[in-house]
Amino acid sequence: MVDLEKYLIVISEDAMVFEDIETLKAQPNFSGVWDRTSVVRNVRTIYPSLTYPVHTTLRTGVYPDRHGIINNEKTNLMELSSPWEWFQDAVRCPDLFDAAKAAGLMTAAVFWPVTGRHKSIDYLVDEYWPQREDESTEVCFAFSGSSPEVIEKVIRPNEHLINGNHRKHPMADAFVHACACSIIRAFRPNLLMIHPANIDAYRHQTGLFSDKVTEGVRETDTWFGWILEACRDAGILERTNFCIISDHGQLGIVRTIAMNAVFAANGLIDVDEQGHVRDYTAMIKSTALSAQVYLKHPDCQADIEKTAGVLTRLCDEGVWGISRVFTREEVEREERLSGPFSFVIETDGYTSFSNDWKRPFVRPLDTGDYRFGHGTHGHLPDKGPQPPFIAFGPDIKPGVDLDKCRIVDEAPTFARLLGIDLPDVDGQPLEALLRVRAENERGLS
Repeated sequence: MVDLEKYLIVISEDAMVFEDIETLKAQPNFSGVWDRTSVVRNVRTIYPSLTYPVHTTLRTGVYPDRHGIINNEKTNLMELSSPWEWFQDAVRCPDLFDAAKAAGLMTAAVFWPVTGRHKSIDYLVDEYWPQREDESTEVCFAFSGSSPEVIEKVIRPNEHLINGNHRKHPMADAFVHACACSIIRAFRPNLLMIHPANIDAYRHQTGLFSDKVTEGVRETDTWFGWILEACRDAGILERTNFCIISDHGQLGIVRTIAMNAVFAANGLIDVDEQGHVRDYTAMIKSTALSAQVYLKHPDCQADIEKTAGVLTRLCDEGVWGISRVFTREEVEREERLSGPFSFVIETDGYTSFSNDWKRPFVRPLDTGDYRFGHGTHGHLPDKGPQPPFIAFGPDIKPGVDLDKCRIVDEAPTFARLLGIDLPDVDGQPLEALLRVRAENERGLS
């Protein structure tokens, strides 16, 4: 029998890294719980280390070759920026919300990526924003799956915090936490997953470590205090397990390369005098510090060999930002990444990739796009600062300090904390952190 008075709150602090913890644990709210926490210092994320693929792994416990989310955006090659993967129907496997709902638990999510219109989330505020200037906040969230009850009790009382601007930090993050607090007080969900992104935004804008990033860590503590207060008001604080996690780190970059323009110069893309693509053999879709290479005719051996030859030469020349070229088979074998692409190119560590097929080849940084800021991600998981895992609560052993785990281990750990089963995953529960009560074990039997 599942314990209906068991609660789990997962807060994914986008792009928080282990080096941020010294600042975090010195803040008023985190310092008050720090003697009860356990920590994993280095969590190996997935490839590409992008928010939407990683957050799908965080709730499914499987790699992208199984869940199918391989980019933040949809793969529309003829667009410099495509619509994002907002909606749950793009995910190819069940997740933690499905398992919790099937077990009779109440579920909620605020700005958790790729959860739009998720049928197993009772109280949903999807990470989605208006796609037209005349689209209101309420219409936007209703379209992405918020129920009338959530619109009335959660979104309407808090929308003043964003004033129509859903992507400006830190106001968007204040809105996220205020909505989460309203959900806690009104509905007391057993599972609540929250995704703020202010630290990530500040790293994009100012680099890996800066005064602005430190300010973001302090903001995180303030909002964490709001969550604790809401749990106290709802009478569930002492029965709630908290997991404060992160999806990826970032690397500092100094330039952007328009790789499709390089492809055009090397005969892989035909661009007319007006700058429009007439035809192509191969094009990239950027994943920031990596890129996926798509062939128009992926089964054509001549095109495969031609593209491989160009990519190998560009990598060997050492000036085009490429440190490695993966074949589709290599990246699936080594990183569990698969899709309709034929190759993947990895950054040299200081270059991000643009989708543009027009010159110039080399572009300055642009903080208006996460891919081209002073810091960004999408790189191989073992590079750079690493995301941590922090947990405390009635079912967490205090004081455990682990060096490493895999990000696929987090979803099965969340399931164990809820006393439910999440079958057929690629990870394992972090048993060393858990003080699982007898009723949990009975629920899993």
